[in-house]
Amino acid sequence: MAGTAPAAWAQSATPGSTTLLDEIVVDGGKWSDTVLKARDRLTAIPGGVAAIGGEELAARAVPTLSEALALVPGVVVQRFFGGNDQPRVQIRGSGLQQNPVERGMLVLKDGLPINRADGSYIVGLANPGQASLIEIYRGYTANRLGASVLGGAINFASPVEAGTSVSAGGGSFGAAEVSARTGFDGDRFAGGFFVDSSRRDGFRRHNGSRRTSVGGTVEAEISDIVTTRAFIGYTDLGFDVSGPLTLGALEADPTQISLGPPTSLGPNVERDRPRREASQFIVGSRTSIVLDDHLFDIGLGYTYTQDMFRFPVSSGVRRTDGGDLTGLLRYAYQPDADALLPLFETTAQYSVGSAERTYNINRRGADGPAFSKNDLDASTLSLTAGFNVPIGDTVTLSPSFSYTHATRGNDDLWDTATRPRLAFTPGGPVLSGVAAIDTSYERSYHGWSPALAASWRPDKSNLLFAAISRSFEPPAHDDLLGTTGGTPNASPTGFSTPDLDAQTATTVEIGWRSDYDLWKVDAVAYYSWVDNELLSLRDSSGSLLSAFNADRTIHAGLELGVSGEILQGLTGRLAYTYQGFRFDNDPLRGDNRLAGAPSHVVHLALQYAVTEDWDIGAALQWVPAKTPVDNMNTLHADPYAVVDLKTEYRINEAFSLYGAVTNVFDRTYASSTLILDQASAGQAVYLPGDGRGFYAGIKARF
Repeated sequence: MAGTAPAAWAQSATPGSTTLLDEIVVDGGKWSDTVLKARDRLTAIPGGVAAIGGEELAARAVPTLSEALALVPGVVVQRFFGGNDQPRVQIRGSGLQQNPVERGMLVLKDGLPINRADGSYIVGLANPGQASLIEIYRGYTANRLGASVLGGAINFASPVEAGTSVSAGGGSFGAAEVSARTGFDGDRFAGGFFVDSSRRDGFRRHNGSRRTSVGGTVEAEISDIVTTRAFIGYTDLGFDVSGPLTLGALEADPTQISLGPPTSLGPNVERDRPRREASQFIVGSRTSIVLDDHLFDIGLGYTYTQDMFRFPVSSGVRRTDGGDLTGLLRYAYQPDADALLPLFETTAQYSVGSAERTYNINRRGADGPAFSKNDLDASTLSLTAGFNVPIGDTVTLSPSFSYTHATRGNDDLWDTATRPRLAFTPGGPVLSGVAAIDTSYERSYHGWSPALAASWRPDKSNLLFAAISRSFEPPAHDDLLGTTGGTPNASPTGFSTPDLDAQTATTVEIGWRSDYDLWKVDAVAYYSWVDNELLSLRDSSGSLLSAFNADRTIHAGLELGVSGEILQGLTGRLAYTYQGFRFDNDPLRGDNRLAGAPSHVVHLALQYAVTEDWDIGAALQWVPAKTPVDNMNTLHADPYAVVDLKTEYRINEAFSLYGAVTNVFDRTYASSTLILDQASAGQAVYLPGDGRGFYAGIKARF
């Protein structure tokens, strides 16, 4: 991410820059000033926050989300099938059990959401390679951005840089990737444009994937007080779903796929050929107005998303196509120009959208007869206001409150008395009919999310804080509408439309940040009492059915990040996340652990500058304890540790070479699992991680 011009702009979502486009300096090909300014503001927020950018994002031509977020404490990314597919991303357990379409976080591009109006998003569409800066807001700190959920928000800030950069690489499992960026910077106008593409055949059978993204951003300084940014982008994503394996199959040959009953209790991937294809067009603008101490931000964004998911026959082929419109108004009052946080800020964000959803029977990996058609509508209104009141020279009190109102509507358009059903029998496929029950519903949710935080800065190097907050998370359509009655050899018999409550939680947290000399520490401990947690149900093939509300659950955690220079030329970074998620005296599940949440996740990275132009590095991903696969805690995934190596050599100011070896010791392990309420003995639930891989590439900057 390089440029030759002296100035550019970047759209951060941090307080005080939510309504301001900060001028930055591109120094030596790094967005160092952008990252420093964003981190300065973020470190003043009394809660869990982080920012990554510059060389942290530039490891490969097209970095994956799991690579970009690996060293962010509190963000847990579990890989599914490798490449740019659908990793399970969760913060503080919000949306932990909902997949493939995610909820539980607000995902932003330049401060505007790529989420649909019902709160869901397709995680594979998030592209860290298009960002000069990634900002992470954990918990209530995201309320000011329009998120009242327990998890928080992630903002991808687009680069605008003069000059051109091109990167290309490839390696094991048929991986190939290329990216190109170019931009200009004038007195009052700046722009950046990008294209990137990646593909791979995959580590396993039926494991191919590809993604192509193209877009650009233009910024204009209309006057001394008005600046505007407009962006447009298109992403096309497709990947095969190679599915889960039994433990025996994983250990025998992790590259194989499930053949279903009677070979294994799981989907018949060979026959059903599950796959996902999704595309999203996004366009948006943000205009900032600065009137002395008053900052105004006006945003408008539109996304159109097409999503085809070919599940195993138990759920069928689901298509969801529709558009979502978001309007945003922000105001901040900052009488002290040197203050990192505004004295007062308020945000109003409204998203509305509709989509057509259809279901077809999966007949040997192709569309069979249609069995459902629905019109889905959703809206979400988020209002937030908060203060940052200095008490003396070292203490700041930060009260705030948020209000959320959401609607979810489903109009069942199926107009016949029966729905077709297909069963694969020893004698061949048999098509029959089942009664069609109307699935229409209208749901409405509203709730308040107050917060109170206090921070103490005893000196310039340390900040201590404490906060108590509420969160409010309405269900998405994928929680409210799910197929039922399917088996690994038969299509669904109908749909479930549970009358769900919104998930709420009360969270207390304390934290400490320190930036002393060459070392940085960021530590946050939290404890959440969660009511009506939205958890998912799945069938025996692992396909999503619908959701249910747990009674009470507890989410307790520790998020720790440490970085610094160990020896001259040797730097280290540690990200440790502890997750103590469990039911609280549940009538059926007792105090069991919540399925899918590893208790401990450790990421350690070391980098050594051999010479001024040659760096080598090593990274460890370690999950040291068993992870429950089901809420009944009858089945677990084993601990694992994976080591990666990387190197980069700068030939000159324009060209550099990079190389990497992943899973150096060729460890066989489950990088993730299905998440079930009740697992069966011998069920296919384990998703293998990639074996040893070799990668290399070249970067050019002009």
